[in-house]
Amino acid sequence: MILAVDIGNTNISVGGFKDEGLIFAARIATELCKSDQQYACELANIFGLNQISHEPRGGAAICSVVPSLTDVLADAVQLLGYGPVVKVGPGVKTGLNIKRDNPASTGCDMVCSAVGALAAYALPCIIIDMGTATTISALDRTGTLAGASILPGVRISLDALRGHAALLPDVEIEPPSQLIGKNTADSMKSGIVYGAASMLDGMVARFEHELGGPCTAVATGGLAGRIVPYCKRDILLDETLTLQGLHRIFLKNKGHRE
Repeated sequence: MILAVDIGNTNISVGGFKDEGLIFAARIATELCKSDQQYACELANIFGLNQISHEPRGGAAICSVVPSLTDVLADAVQLLGYGPVVKVGPGVKTGLNIKRDNPASTGCDMVCSAVGALAAYALPCIIIDMGTATTISALDRTGTLAGASILPGVRISLDALRGHAALLPDVEIEPPSQLIGKNTADSMKSGIVYGAASMLDGMVARFEHELGGPCTAVATGGLAGRIVPYCKRDILLDETLTLQGLHRIFLKNKGHRE
């Protein structure tokens, strides 16, 4: 089994691949204070829950936007017998052409999602990653990563609203019973869910205009499933897109070792 680990600011996504296919996917909370041994225990528990504790162990690929945890998770997977470990970054083969001012500064999560989308979806393709931030990136007709927009994430926006308005209550990111809210909580839910969905609709339309025509649109990330169903635009939901890209990058760099 090949292990893919995507370290985000809020969650760490973990996936296991065997015979080219994803056999499990899970999320754990990102906690800066945890040691490699603590993360190894959490990963071992996930393996046990998915009844894969006795699978043959190959290598691992890690994508991280939390630099202080990159080596911690690398050590954790090696404690569990996974190696070699590919850390996505400059110098790692991805097969992706990046057309940005400084390609080396492109976030590894954006790279992995683009690699996954390039293999699975028709071009041109707009990729929406809804995590701590909302990142919207574009693959053009040639499969080149043409650039991106970065917006505050849905949860950050909600937290900022509550933090700057003393009378607003805590609410969950969920749709209200109707668009036009009849109370403060429902009005906030309407704004955060339908507002984010409308933003995605509008940004996809603008990306299509700049790319010169209709595009495939695909969304991933921990919050995508809460927003995408309320978009008017047809946006595909692929919650394991980044893990799929990580797996492909591992194979490009270490060969097929499952």
